[in-house]
Amino acid sequence: MFTLCVVLIILASIVLGFVVLIQNSKGGGLASNFASSNQVMGVRKTADVLEKTTWGLAAGIMLLCFVCAFMSKNEYNSIHGTGTDTQVEQTTTDNGAEE
Repeated sequence: MFTLCVVLIILASIVLGFVVLIQNSKGGGLASNFASSNQVMGVRKTADVLEKTTWGLAAGIMLLCFVCAFMSKNEYNSIHGTGTDTQVEQTTTDNGAEE
């Protein structure tokens, strides 16, 4: 289950990168000279969909990271054991032999 969660995070990150790259820039800078045709034939709606997709993927990645952190904590506790019930008491006996 942990591996599936990590794979989903990686896939969502790749998709998020592509979605960010295909968006039109909204600020100034070098891209401001080429952004004059932002209002042509429904480009505004496409920008809204891409923005919502960006926020949704970012929220999904954050949620998956929290789930992975919780699952890894539980897995670590089950393997290494925490608390007094799961600790094994080790007794050492000294048989008096010198090395």
